[in-house]
Amino acid sequence: MNEQRLSLYKVMKAEVEDELLHGMKVANLAFLLAKRVGFSYERSRELAIAGFLHDLGKLQVAHTAYEQGKEVLEVEEMVRRRSHVKIGYDILMRYDYSDFILESILYHHENYDGSGYPRNLVATDIPSGARVLRIVNMFVALVSDRPYRKAFDKETAIELMIDEVKNFDMRYFLAFIKMIHEIDIDKVIDFPKLEVDLWDKSDNLL
Repeated sequence: MNEQRLSLYKVMKAEVEDELLHGMKVANLAFLLAKRVGFSYERSRELAIAGFLHDLGKLQVAHTAYEQGKEVLEVEEMVRRRSHVKIGYDILMRYDYSDFILESILYHHENYDGSGYPRNLVATDIPSGARVLRIVNMFVALVSDRPYRKAFDKETAIELMIDEVKNFDMRYFLAFIKMIHEIDIDKVIDFPKLEVDLWDKSDNLL
């Protein structure tokens, strides 16, 4: 493995580990919140799948940029430009996922007040699954370590979300706040660090 490929491997390994952990946490909370607000078991299960896959596009953006030799900051800029939701949606369109799963992923960054992306949808124009994912995705991000900050504790994360409450479906958000105080959150989203091997024995990137 040459130096360039080794560097690609190390960066992508960290990206995959982080996104898998994030997806698992979002999936668990999405399933629980969906059931709580009245989704059927099947819809709740589908939303868990959407939660696990919702940031798939970020990995594709990162992989493409790293292969081209671009700097990490450029990758972050690409992601910041909001391309990942459409990229993930386009990838998953090739497979047998339901419209509910696909739309939940495509619109999980839409805000209830219309300030989100990719289409600036407002209120109930946003698919219900995406409205659930918007809430749990932000919470998981806040209670997770980031390169630029440590994880916030549960109460601080909730306070920060209240400051941004215009982004959320209020019925879902109030149900989420109640749920967070009733469950053992650590058991729901506390997973051990993953070890992901991106290289097979033939030295090809999987």
